[in-house]
Amino acid sequence: MSDLSRPPGPKIIAVANQKGGVGKTTTTINLAAALAEKGKRVLVIDLDPQGNASTGLGIELDDREFTTYELLLEDVDLNDVILPTKTENLFIVPATVDLSSADLELLSNEKRSFLLHDALRQTQMDTFGFDYILIDCPPSLNLLTVNAMIGAHSVLVPLQSEFFALEGLSQLMLTIREVRQSGNKDLRIEGVVLTMYDRRNNLSQQVEQDARDNLGDLVFRTMIPRNVRVSEAPSFAMPVLAYDTLSKGAKAYRELAIELISNNETAAKEVQHVE
Repeated sequence: MSDLSRPPGPKIIAVANQKGGVGKTTTTINLAAALAEKGKRVLVIDLDPQGNASTGLGIELDDREFTTYELLLEDVDLNDVILPTKTENLFIVPATVDLSSADLELLSNEKRSFLLHDALRQTQMDTFGFDYILIDCPPSLNLLTVNAMIGAHSVLVPLQSEFFALEGLSQLMLTIREVRQSGNKDLRIEGVVLTMYDRRNNLSQQVEQDARDNLGDLVFRTMIPRNVRVSEAPSFAMPVLAYDTLSKGAKAYRELAIELISNNETAAKEVQHVE
């Protein structure tokens, strides 16, 4: 039974695609920064052992004493593991390569698929007042990704505007369906966002058309353009919104944040109307 005295929790979104190089971490970092810029309190969970989201948000290796490894497998105080970033309203639970061994350790844990779910719903989380939690998943469909999907309300899928892009979605959709059946019946698809889009390229236009024909309203109206500023920003350990605030990439992520907020506000009103 739910605790009615607790405030409503944050919207938890897993950013997932088992293909690497589709702009998953880039989207997590910059969407989070854009949501924070809109006054939302945002937490990024770096669930990728490469730790790129942590690096991209300016968290040095020496500052990652407590990470998602401890969040999943040890009884760590949230005040120790949740770190502020240089962006106002934006926080992160960082990752290191230690997380790569977590998959093996999870296998022997009988609650292995629900560890992140439980960690994100402990009462101490209420004190932070987050509006959104974005989980940067590893580029594979492993136990860490399953933890993210069971812990999340929805999945946001970055889709690179390239040949065979849609074919790669089928395995991800199958995993989402399995998670619905086994551990999170309410998991839904937040949407598919086209990344590295080039309007001058016929292939990008074809991928967009195919995606909208096949997935309809699941595809965000906002598309993230191929933009050199977006590519450069991580090497300066900052979101593109801070690195070049007037760039096309920064503008696109702001538009994506507005669309995401609008979609969620509309969905919340529909739920209230039904109730």
